Amino acid sequence: MTGRSWREVRDALGTIASICTSHDLDGVDIYFLNHLSWSSGSGTQAPCGYTNIRDASQVQRLFASVRPYGATPIGARPDGILRPYVSHLSDHPGNIGNTKPLNIIVITDGCPTDDPEGIIVHYAKKLDQIGAPSHQVGIQFFQVGIHSGVANALRELDDDLASPGIRDMVDTATWNSTRSDGTYVLTADAILKVVLGAVVRRLDRRPTRRPVNRRRD
Repeated sequence: MTGRSWREVRDALGTIASICTSHDLDGVDIYFLNHLSWSSGSGTQAPCGYTNIRDASQVQRLFASVRPYGATPIGARPDGILRPYVSHLSDHPGNIGNTKPLNIIVITDGCPTDDPEGIIVHYAKKLDQIGAPSHQVGIQFFQVGIHSGVANALRELDDDLASPGIRDMVDTATWNSTRSDGTYVLTADAILKVVLGAVVRRLDRRPTRRPVNRRRD
């Protein structure tokens, strides 16, 4: 990912970081597919990322210091993020309700070079086994750029994960927003619309308790 796509992702994440921080002072964590930071992680937080990013200026500096390169491991990188989080849930099943839900936004302009489906199915089954609520983990895959192979790969991933018996925790999106020259553009508004829609959909699936009729003396 270089050039225009890199700048689009930078600008979109800058806006998202500021919006998220207005609701949660922890901000957002950013993980690059191939670049690893020296962060060791802790608790539910995965290593090798940049944590507590709160505004556009931090995102700008971060993107200025990193150069994109390499393959497109959109399965392996989320695996590294999910592993400590799901392990924590498994080790503390009685405290799941007090563990902040995790939402992973994956942005790519290339076709996957590994197996994201297998990794997602693995964690979906683990979350079912420990009884985690439907909104505990969400993953959204977004395309930046216009590579038709990426759109096809994301649609195929979405279709494969729609099989019965697999927890609904993934959404994919390609772009219909365009510039004046007709090219596609990634925006923070579009990302947040998909993410919030997914969260609301999963929250709506929470089991509801029957009202209890209390007798008044």
